[in-house]
Amino acid sequence: MSVWAVVVGGGMGIRYGTVKQYEHLGDKRVVDWALEAARSVAEGVVLVVPPDRAGETEHGVDAVVAGGPTRPASVRAGLAAVPGDAEIIVVHDAARPLASVGLFERVIERVREGADAAIPGLQPADTIKRVDGGVVLGTVDREGLAAVQTPQAFAAAVLRRAHEGDPEATDDAALVEAIGGSVVLVPGEEGNTKITSPHDLVVARALINHA
Repeated sequence: MSVWAVVVGGGMGIRYGTVKQYEHLGDKRVVDWALEAARSVAEGVVLVVPPDRAGETEHGVDAVVAGGPTRPASVRAGLAAVPGDAEIIVVHDAARPLASVGLFERVIERVREGADAAIPGLQPADTIKRVDGGVVLGTVDREGLAAVQTPQAFAAAVLRRAHEGDPEATDDAALVEAIGGSVVLVPGEEGNTKITSPHDLVVARALINHA
């Protein structure tokens, strides 16, 4: 089954303070780590970038497209550049540089086995409370929870259908859930951190220095 990857890096870094996916991590940029892992498993890679970088070229990338105002809009921009005969599409955040090739392979394999979507996740380590206006309402049982990561793999036709009508959600798996698709969970990786703050980049640098 043919596999394509969409690496989503269309954010402008408002929370981070700069365009975090282009920060240096070791001898590469953050986005380069994500692209390298995606290329290892996919026949083609689409990179979604901030609109002001859409004219740039990237080594080993089949298409560079401008992102939209939201993450789902950016994913849809990437999907539009994926050939129609792709059978599996992997969506990965450019800001997750340390996802292993093995993790990409595991989510893809579950889709090959018949799932509509496969996503990595970890049980939260911290105690989770339900709150309202600063008042604690109760404690949530962590046994039934998972903190979800990318890469997320999808049957291409299902992912495209899930995006019809331009819906919004925090991740693509939620859109597949909304249309009744089957989503399975595979074990995530502790080191697969998302760069959302300068501290996260410090942690990522420490991880690669001690790998």
